Amino acid sequence: MSPEITEHGVKSQFATLRSLPAVDRYTPLGPHLAVAPTVSVVVPAMNEAENLPHVFATLPHWVHEVVLVDGHSTDDTIAVARRLRPNVRVVHQRGRGKGDALAEGFAACTGEIIVMIDADGSTDGREIIQFVSALVSGADFAKGSRYIAGGGSDDLTFNRRLGNSVLRTMVNWLYGTRYTDLCYGYNAFWARHLPLLDLDCAGFEVETVMNIRAARAGLRIHEVPSHERCRIHGESNLRVVRDGLRVLRTIMREWRRPSPRQPVRAATPAADQGAA
Repeated sequence: MSPEITEHGVKSQFATLRSLPAVDRYTPLGPHLAVAPTVSVVVPAMNEAENLPHVFATLPHWVHEVVLVDGHSTDDTIAVARRLRPNVRVVHQRGRGKGDALAEGFAACTGEIIVMIDADGSTDGREIIQFVSALVSGADFAKGSRYIAGGGSDDLTFNRRLGNSVLRTMVNWLYGTRYTDLCYGYNAFWARHLPLLDLDCAGFEVETVMNIRAARAGLRIHEVPSHERCRIHGESNLRVVRDGLRVLRTIMREWRRPSPRQPVRAATPAADQGAA
């Protein structure tokens, strides 16, 4: 197994062009670009009322839906979300943890593309177009990377950088991947591949689970440059040592997991049904 991993815009994929969808299926992204697939954005949040105005302000107007997964907030997270975006879909998380929240949010999505971002202001919604572009250009799974050209971070401490490097190297060695980043929460994928990811983890190890299962399933993976910013308000629930050990156990657990089914491909190349 050797999944294809490329930096978006570096390696081109060519396919025979077929008839394009009807014009009325396209959603304008700008004066010269439109996209056919609908896009759902999932935002897991717990007590992020102060940060949501900053996060929602970066979301493109053309997204099909925003799904806010509220993790038992005790502040005005839900009220603020509805005030900022009256049509927001609110999912009340039943369990605990980021992984559980994302699983519930993904299940509630109706879009053909699912994008996951954080509610603390560290991920920029204006980058969503890069992830969508990678998908409609042929990728099955677009993962953000802070370590390729155009990416970066204002929030990576020495311990976080070291831990990510060690864990990433282990994943690349065990699974034959060439990831430049592993523990980062900005990713996007075609909704039809959700069963292959089969999320069953509760915590911050969810990004690692998604990256490993996408690779093991043979999905076409593109890394997209992304710049991580510092949390705007509040304190992170991430604990470097505790969550790093959870990621390590996850890597070993996934190694013993049976091989997944093969991905379901679209009837026509993604490039044909995506952008114009």
